[in-house]
Amino acid sequence: MNDNEKKYSAHPTAIIDDGCIIGEGTKIWHFSHIMPDCIIGKNCNIGQNVVISPKVMLGNNVKVQNNVSIYTGVICEDDVFLGPSMVFTNVINPRSAIVRRDQYMQTIVKTGASIGANATIVCGHNIGKYAFIGAGAVVTKEVPDYALVVGNPARQIGWMSEYGHRLQLGANRIAICPESGQKYLLKDGKVSIIE
Repeated sequence: MNDNEKKYSAHPTAIIDDGCIIGEGTKIWHFSHIMPDCIIGKNCNIGQNVVISPKVMLGNNVKVQNNVSIYTGVICEDDVFLGPSMVFTNVINPRSAIVRRDQYMQTIVKTGASIGANATIVCGHNIGKYAFIGAGAVVTKEVPDYALVVGNPARQIGWMSEYGHRLQLGANRIAICPESGQKYLLKDGKVSIIE
């Protein structure tokens, strides 16, 4: 595809390797490197100095802030937010002298999840939909849908709405998002929207 046919925009300093599929309306900023065979959805924003390793998949409307590393094995669904300088890993026990490319682990970040600045996601631990990972957190286990986790190692301290507000659960285990008005129910240790 020549530049006249591109439906995305990339700064001249960005490097986009062969075999990538990049959706319409996506923007790729200064000094970022999109490695071979990545799939990036529509209307994504890839900030400055981002590395996206081979075969990474990003859904639509994913926001990747500056200095983020997304390694092979990561899948981000639609509407995911990756904060500045956060990082994923893809090998559980790396050693410089031992090649473990055949041991990359998969990590899925589900729809609407947000990961704060400088957080680290240790490979093989999925992030639930609309979960919220606090700045600087180190995730070492699965994160449930709508969970709010902070710290090192990350621990759950509450629940978040789809609009990013901490849910205040009443005695009836129901909470209302102050922005959207959506109602949420905590049942059997899981939060879900009341339709």
